[in-house]
Amino acid sequence: MADETGLFIYGLVPADVEATPDAAGVGDPPGEVTVVRHGDLAALVSEVPLEAPLGRAADLRAYQELLDGTAVVAPVLPVRFGTVVTGPDAVLDLLRPHHDRFAAALAEFEGRVQYVVQGRFDEQALLRAVLDESPAAAGLADQVRGRAEAASREPRIRLGELISQAVELRREAENRRLLDVTAEYVVATQLRPPTHEMDAAHVALLVDTDREDALVDVLETYAQDRRGLLRLRLLGPLAPYDFVDEHQLAG
Repeated sequence: MADETGLFIYGLVPADVEATPDAAGVGDPPGEVTVVRHGDLAALVSEVPLEAPLGRAADLRAYQELLDGTAVVAPVLPVRFGTVVTGPDAVLDLLRPHHDRFAAALAEFEGRVQYVVQGRFDEQALLRAVLDESPAAAGLADQVRGRAEAASREPRIRLGELISQAVELRREAENRRLLDVTAEYVVATQLRPPTHEMDAAHVALLVDTDREDALVDVLETYAQDRRGLLRLRLLGPLAPYDFVDEHQLAG
């Protein structure tokens, strides 16, 4: 007996959007991406076996590549990764009750894309700054220098706490600084949680496509100004993952 299949939903787009012939979906082998339409909306979907596990790195990459590629040419509302329904009728059951709300959300994202800026402190430079600015931390560093870990456990713990507090304060300041320098170039911002203890900043930015070049320029200048203190990474253009929570469909 053939495996039962369902439809993996990637995102919602305007009804006039077509899936390109080379669009590859999730699964092994990748599924063909098609659209299910209702009124002014369409859902990007591909067929998957209902019993097939989804969640491989390749599946997440296919999901993101499809959405990010779509966002460059049309507004898109990402649907939570892993959303699978039984067929086209089930897709329509999701679209019909919320058609006007989803259509309005798509209109808001017309001509807009997301960028993500992630900064990471240079660990050695940060530690030097903390010790220079904090006599307490410098004193604890002197106490543990050259001593076995077991014999200096208490001052090591306290030094770690002071460093952690200093990193948190600097992270808050760096995020504020980054939001300030990009404020005139973006239409919305969203702070992201740190992914590493040395993260300096992690911000999602929603930008009009006609301001993309200006945003990239100001971020390049910012990275130059902060060289030696942190390394900046810019991802984009992306689908507006961080700005569609209230419109996102549950899995």
